Amino acid sequence: MSVPATVVGGGLAGCEAALRLARGGREVRLVEMRPIRNTPAHRSELLGELVCTNSFKSEDTANAHGQLKREMRTLGSVLLDCADRARVAAGSALAVDRHIFAEAMTRAVEAEPRIHVVREECAGMPDGPAVIATGPLTSDALSASIRALLGDDGLAFFDAIAPIVDRDGLDDSIVFAAGRFDEDADYLNCPMSRPEYEAFVAAVREGESHEGHDWDAVPYFEGCLPIEVMAARGVDTLRFGPMKPIGLTDPRTGARPWAVVQLRREDAAGQMWNMVGFQTRLKIGEQRRIFSMIPGLAGAEFLRWGSIHRNSYLNFPARLTAAGAPPGRPDVLFAGQLTGVEGYTESAASGILAGINLARVLAGLEPVVPPPTTMLGALLRYLREADPRRFQPMNSNWGLVEPLPMDVRDKQKKRELLAERAQADFLAWMGVHGIAPAARVDAGASSVGASA
Repeated sequence: MSVPATVVGGGLAGCEAALRLARGGREVRLVEMRPIRNTPAHRSELLGELVCTNSFKSEDTANAHGQLKREMRTLGSVLLDCADRARVAAGSALAVDRHIFAEAMTRAVEAEPRIHVVREECAGMPDGPAVIATGPLTSDALSASIRALLGDDGLAFFDAIAPIVDRDGLDDSIVFAAGRFDEDADYLNCPMSRPEYEAFVAAVREGESHEGHDWDAVPYFEGCLPIEVMAARGVDTLRFGPMKPIGLTDPRTGARPWAVVQLRREDAAGQMWNMVGFQTRLKIGEQRRIFSMIPGLAGAEFLRWGSIHRNSYLNFPARLTAAGAPPGRPDVLFAGQLTGVEGYTESAASGILAGINLARVLAGLEPVVPPPTTMLGALLRYLREADPRRFQPMNSNWGLVEPLPMDVRDKQKKRELLAERAQADFLAWMGVHGIAPAARVDAGASSVGASA
């Protein structure tokens, strides 16, 4: 008889991992602490409950989120099957009735005879093979156990994220490469005149901020204050903080700018650039409006928006293997938002892969990760290759994916080619490792009304 596996967490990643293991013939003990112990975010004891938006984002495969869904459907994602049955009208996005969706996820898990749902708090790391998918609201007891396993800096509780922009959308007639006093010259700089800076500060001060949920409230640390908090302290605070122009010369004028927004390379290929020091709680619409005022960013595409919130996530590149296992425990895999992925589908996709890899480990095989030309593989590459000193959660975007071998200027055509290559490479990877594709990989067309 095979050794049973434990999956801790009944969210999207945990359900996907448990179902993948069970449908592969493994007995699974799925541990979910609700309703024995509730969280500030959840409102029911249903598995797979959505606690934020009801949207899984775009299904267009030329969109990074759409391509990730196509890869998930190829793997037989249960989340997407349930989402199809709970679908509500949302244009090209996949949105659901959240209660119908959670009921469908719960039924899918409870209908699997090899899964035994246990309602209790997991207060420590399991002794046997396991997938840990407890998300950003991991209990204090399990968090302490994870820290004991990974070290004090292995688990973060505070997430201060700056926006990331796509290199292709920057205006090279304005943006220039330089470091302060000619050091670290691989920074990109967006120079501002005094009127541009003062108009920007005024917009930041007037911008509408996201208050978040009660469970999302965090204290601000002086080292990572939101830009709107700094702007409120005085008109020159940002100019003497993250926007200081000291040591920089604008090649257009031969003089020092009044202020500057610096961009730091986020990936080896130079496709993604981080807005240094621009963590913010401005609403996304306000970020789009205000940050487009920055010289050189008027046409920029934002790959990730800024945020500050409570979050538990692991320092993946410093503490885990490529498959998400801690040192010395190849039979324990972390999955979901706890690993540093952002978003519903990203979390669920990592759960599917954790289920595949735990089954492989228990069968005496090496774990596998898709190539970085695929969306899931590119996301996993980011987790394992990011700078551990600056590691922050990430969601799907084309900037993560290995660049095309040729230069394609048309943005839509470029994304179509990236998606075409991603799917071909994903299927090839599955074939090499004996992972059978699901029979149906296209998006479903059912609606809530049709599924009732």
